[in-house]
Amino acid sequence: MTKQPDFKRRVRARMAKTGESYAAARGRLLAERPADDRMATALHVSNGDGTALPETGLARRVLFWRDVLHDGPVPAVGAGELRRVRAGFLAEAGADEQGEAAAMFAERDRVLEDNRDGEYVLWFEADLYDQLQIIQILARLADLGVPARRITLICIGEHPGIARFGGLGQLTVEQLRELPATRACARLTPDALRLATHAWDAFRAPTPDGLGAVAASHSAELRFLGEAFDRLSREYPATRDGLSLAERRVLAAVADGAPDAGTVFIRAAARETRPYLGDIWYFAMIDRMVRAPVPLLDAERGDRRVGHTTRLRLTETGARVLAGEADHVALNGLDRWIGGVHLSGRHVRWRWDDGLETITGKA
Repeated sequence: MTKQPDFKRRVRARMAKTGESYAAARGRLLAERPADDRMATALHVSNGDGTALPETGLARRVLFWRDVLHDGPVPAVGAGELRRVRAGFLAEAGADEQGEAAAMFAERDRVLEDNRDGEYVLWFEADLYDQLQIIQILARLADLGVPARRITLICIGEHPGIARFGGLGQLTVEQLRELPATRACARLTPDALRLATHAWDAFRAPTPDGLGAVAASHSAELRFLGEAFDRLSREYPATRDGLSLAERRVLAAVADGAPDAGTVFIRAAARETRPYLGDIWYFAMIDRMVRAPVPLLDAERGDRRVGHTTRLRLTETGARVLAGEADHVALNGLDRWIGGVHLSGRHVRWRWDDGLETITGKA
């Protein structure tokens, strides 16, 4: 239900005067609102609390969306079951030591739904982490029947004066205030909302058949979505060595002389066009390559998990895999989820083909 009884009374008064339906009268009044008023009364959704958005004065209500959707299972299940799956994955990965994820996801979804009669302003960035959150939110809003015209997306991949833009958290309060007046701010069209819903379905499907079409898509509002899905696709094991792009960059950094995991993280992350993973997730990836049945990396760490200061060296097998002379999946098998696709075993069907720049169905 709406939290704005005065606005409802205005809608009914217009209905009585014009004979319009509730939806038509409501849409007209929303369109007539000053932009600043719409901004102030909307629910603002952003990717994390590292930004100064609450201090801008633009938003009375801010909802922070948190989840690293490009790691772990994101199957095509209902909202409640998906919350359970994601919370379980984060707990198992050591990313939710306090066990707060399930309650956080439930509250997040409740707040989003409670505003379904109002407006939404989404503040996000160009990287894969944010693009997956955007399509999750937009698909949910579409399910709730929220029309595209009530959703404003503010999304940037660069900012003047910042050589390597990393996110909204780098911007000052004044810089954030300026964004609604730039081309980065756009009201969504029905086509954009349909594309987001299609992309969310393709991401959660049990096969990656739909990823290529999203990677090739072009949308004035969702202008970074295609690029993000291209990057996502490159996490499938490659036909030439069984490595994901992130894994290959880790091995290359070690081969190039990076002495420890902290340095590997910095060098591998620097090769990404957009921010990709945080250090915790990189270290987990390195740890898997260290603990594999046929290790690709050797770590001087005893029984401890890989951390910033863990010293690393390439094993002989790691060097062969990096050179394309051996296959990581064939040697060590795989147990990884990418969205709704579960890649498992030593004969993984879905591979990334660098030559064709697409996912193929041949092991």
